[in-house]
Amino acid sequence: MSKPRGGSKYLYEPFDAASARIEAHERVTEERWIALERRLTMIEKTLERLEKRIWLAVYGAASLFAVNLALSVFRVG
Repeated sequence: MSKPRGGSKYLYEPFDAASARIEAHERVTEERWIALERRLTMIEKTLERLEKRIWLAVYGAASLFAVNLALSVFRVG
């Protein structure tokens, strides 16, 4: 039999596995939340750029229609 090394086993605080598991879960959840916010920010920026491009296309089509209409009015008149 081996002798205990350094006193009573009651001198040390017991390891709380449930608390450690909860802390680890909180850290993982926080990292996931940060990653989700980063991805949502990227998606929002992409949507803003897409919206600008769509409006540019709409204004371009409207200006082409207006120019075509103006040319047809000047040809008739």
